[in-house]
Amino acid sequence: MAEPSFYIGVIGNVISVLVFLSPVETFWKIVKRRSTEEYKSLPYICTLLGSSLWTYYGIVTPGEYLVSTVNGFGAFVETIYVSLFLFYAPRHLKLNTIIVVAMLNVFFPIVAIVATRSAFEDEKMRSQSIGFISAGLNIIMYGSPLSAMKTVVTTKSVKYMPFWLSFFLFLNGAIWAVYASLQHDVFLLVPNGVGFVFGTMQLILYGIYRNAKPVGLSNGVSEIAQDEEEGLTSRDVPLLS
Repeated sequence: MAEPSFYIGVIGNVISVLVFLSPVETFWKIVKRRSTEEYKSLPYICTLLGSSLWTYYGIVTPGEYLVSTVNGFGAFVETIYVSLFLFYAPRHLKLNTIIVVAMLNVFFPIVAIVATRSAFEDEKMRSQSIGFISAGLNIIMYGSPLSAMKTVVTTKSVKYMPFWLSFFLFLNGAIWAVYASLQHDVFLLVPNGVGFVFGTMQLILYGIYRNAKPVGLSNGVSEIAQDEEEGLTSRDVPLLS
């Protein structure tokens, strides 16, 4: 009979896949308009970096194949997103986007993997070093939810913090934190624990401000700008697994 961590991991995989696929609507708009316009590529580029490193971590760490499968899927999907950005980005942004992609999605992962394999002969140490790098990057990326929470408090409006995005951040963090606890994996536990805490805080703020009267909201923003701020490009939230 499979261990409880396996079933928890499968649930985590399903939730993570749904979050990875959440920007499909955004990219459908980009393809129809044949331009990225005001959408930002950095969240997708950073998610691709994180997914790539977590995939490698799951491969080199015994018993963490559920981590490698879902992040391998995530890396594949994010590669499509980033490729669409490169294809449809305005000419004045295309070169900068290519440079950032080359640095973060090609150069950095290669350097990280080669450096850890060169520095350590023991596979466990290699796994732990990649886990440390991956966890650190994900914790840094949690600055985006903090910014969203500040906006909610300032404007007294949840317009900029969609409920379902906050809910899945909470649920994703909770499931993977439980999985990490069962696996005794501190590198998964710490960032997902942070995700669970921030997700909880966002749901609390949503409950407080969902019926509040908004203040200081600007009018006349473009449809794409509204989509961006309302969370349709949900890769501003880091996905951990």
